[in-house]
Amino acid sequence: MNRFASALIAEGTWPPERLDAYYNARATVGDRFPDEMRAYRETSDEARGAWLRFADIVYDRKSGQTLDILGPETGDDGLRPVFLFIHGGYWRALSKHDSAMMSGMLAKAGIMTAVVDYDLAPAVTLSEIVRQVRAALAFLWQNAARYGIDRDRIHIGGSSAGGHLAGMLLAGGWHEDFGVPENVVKSALPMSGLFELAPLAASFPQEWLSLDARQVDDLSPIRHLPRLGCPIVVAWAEKEAPGFKRQSTAFAEAWTDLGYSVRMLEVPDRNHFDILMELRSEKTALSQALLTMVGG
Repeated sequence: MNRFASALIAEGTWPPERLDAYYNARATVGDRFPDEMRAYRETSDEARGAWLRFADIVYDRKSGQTLDILGPETGDDGLRPVFLFIHGGYWRALSKHDSAMMSGMLAKAGIMTAVVDYDLAPAVTLSEIVRQVRAALAFLWQNAARYGIDRDRIHIGGSSAGGHLAGMLLAGGWHEDFGVPENVVKSALPMSGLFELAPLAASFPQEWLSLDARQVDDLSPIRHLPRLGCPIVVAWAEKEAPGFKRQSTAFAEAWTDLGYSVRMLEVPDRNHFDILMELRSEKTALSQALLTMVGG
């Protein structure tokens, strides 16, 4: 167990009311939460109207779950890089239809965006959600050329619970089972993510996650750092709930400790939800960090 994971695990012994406050993202925006969710859908609908190329592609026959691909039309310049984005919602809400707001900015830079649906808790376990997201990445790698994508330029990101799921794609030890190389991910942008589940199993998300000790161990990305790391930007909002900030910095520090390329980025004047709006413009620091990684 690395020291960064151990420090987060210790939070699991805190009083539940303290943990609940520490990880309550919605409380940071109060009655503006519905407006934040409405903005997700409206900005994603706008982007989909302009840039949707392939819709409702079944990536996993077992679950029937689908993904969409957005971006510029494939031209004579060959296959394009792709940014696979995984939505948040504390593993129990939202969908790919709330998750395409960055696709226009990326399309103008010649980059495809893939947005993925997955079954939600409590209808399925978190283990099954992780399996589905890994299946989505494997599908993209195995079928990339069919959709104008260069399978050697797959980049990933996610927000909140999606940051956790991006962490599980970065984790080691699963690639052979899904038929992908260990270096399938070329860079990553986890935003406001969760990388150690012990505090979540001791607080209110346990109501829909029902995690046991084995799942907490298996599904905490900070406990399963990879043998081959890629460049990552770990980002969070200035007006973030403190638990998400702490988990993000711990994950970045653990990555740094292994000698991998890491940038930590706190986005000023943003909250846990509207940090994604930064990705609508190529001029923001968050977008520039992503474009630099993909371009690099």
